[in-house]
Amino acid sequence: MNRKERLSPCRLYGIVDMGYTAENQLLSVTEKLLAGGLGILQLRAKNCAPERIEQLGSQLAPLCRKHGCLFIINDYPEIALSTGADGVHLGQDDGPLAPVRAMLGPDCIIGRSTHSPEQALEAFREQADYIGFGPLFPTGTKPGRPAIGLKDIANVRRQLPEEFPVFCIGGINGDTLPNVLKAGAARVVIVSWLLTHPDITGAVTALRRTLGEI
Repeated sequence: MNRKERLSPCRLYGIVDMGYTAENQLLSVTEKLLAGGLGILQLRAKNCAPERIEQLGSQLAPLCRKHGCLFIINDYPEIALSTGADGVHLGQDDGPLAPVRAMLGPDCIIGRSTHSPEQALEAFREQADYIGFGPLFPTGTKPGRPAIGLKDIANVRRQLPEEFPVFCIGGINGDTLPNVLKAGAARVVIVSWLLTHPDITGAVTALRRTLGEI
């Protein structure tokens, strides 16, 4: 299967975030996430220099490949290219997607953060391969960004093709997940709750089962 075919069945999206994971724990936490069968994982290192992100990405890419997990770099298309990652995730302020597609090629996965139905539709028109939609709830992962709530989830999913991956994100945890699913979500990104869970591998497996991925 190509990368986009491998993305299609993914319901749980993991992020190894350096805001929650110490650098000396990065590999062990990643191993635990992958042991649960995670299908897509992003490296997010907001306060690291690009050179260090490239070094870390070069360590994680083969690990993800070994486990059959798609590996995504946050923010830096050139690092995605140099590390052999499967794709890149871009924010609203990271410019148009067309030059990134030209750099990375047609098989590469490009994701876009969106915070409103209008942004979600625009990302689809720009031919993003998936979107993150949120933050649904206030979250320390994105301090200062207002929560958008649950009201637009079903509407966004209705306006986009059924098979287009919409990953809801922001403050989702074991307690909030049932309401997120009830509001119409089919795919979610879970960050801090998962990274700080006492049994990361077991939590990944349980979440994948809840989401119907297994």
